[in-house]
Amino acid sequence: MSDKTNKYGYKGAEPTQSFGSNTGVFDPNDINNLIADNKWTTFGQLELIETQTVSSVSAVEFTDLQESTYNVHFVTVNDFTISTAGPASVAMQLSTDGGSSYVSSGYQYANQTGTTAGTFTEFKSTSSAYIFLSYSGINNSTNRNHNGYFYIYNAGDSSKYTFLTKQSFGVYATSDTMMFGSSVYPTANTVNAFKIFMASNTIGTATISLYGIAES
Repeated sequence: MSDKTNKYGYKGAEPTQSFGSNTGVFDPNDINNLIADNKWTTFGQLELIETQTVSSVSAVEFTDLQESTYNVHFVTVNDFTISTAGPASVAMQLSTDGGSSYVSSGYQYANQTGTTAGTFTEFKSTSSAYIFLSYSGINNSTNRNHNGYFYIYNAGDSSKYTFLTKQSFGVYATSDTMMFGSSVYPTANTVNAFKIFMASNTIGTATISLYGIAES
């Protein structure tokens, strides 16, 4: 029979537990209790901020990045379709005022695509109205949805540029197509919101999740 007198592996006085500072000898139950109390340290873990499942919308906006807590964000895009079949750019814009307005100029990106037909193409810009996430040429009737993910770096650091790396896979025209690349908003500012939209179409369906990556 255990002689512990508290949840975290000690007899007598219980030491203070907090994320980044755990003290004790922990069994699985102790760890589960700490996780439930948001006090167990696991650097690099994904912490869900928000998930949105949408249909027939012009844009998906995330206006609570918790950028003062997370220096790196991770975003997943699942089962993305467009309303009208045909090639279209999946785009993203950033906001520095909580989503009241979005930056519409000055983005830079470099992307590489490759298709199952054996075609490879480079897409790049030093002055774009949006961050180019991927190409999509699908709609709800094809059952070949678009999927991908991207990382956002330094959104909450007003002294640094905000960077983004991305990878996606879907159908563009008649070929299965992958895309990877990187982008930058080359202005030192705090980014606290973003939106995903179609540059020349509307979103049919999508489930998009925003995570913060725990660092401290």
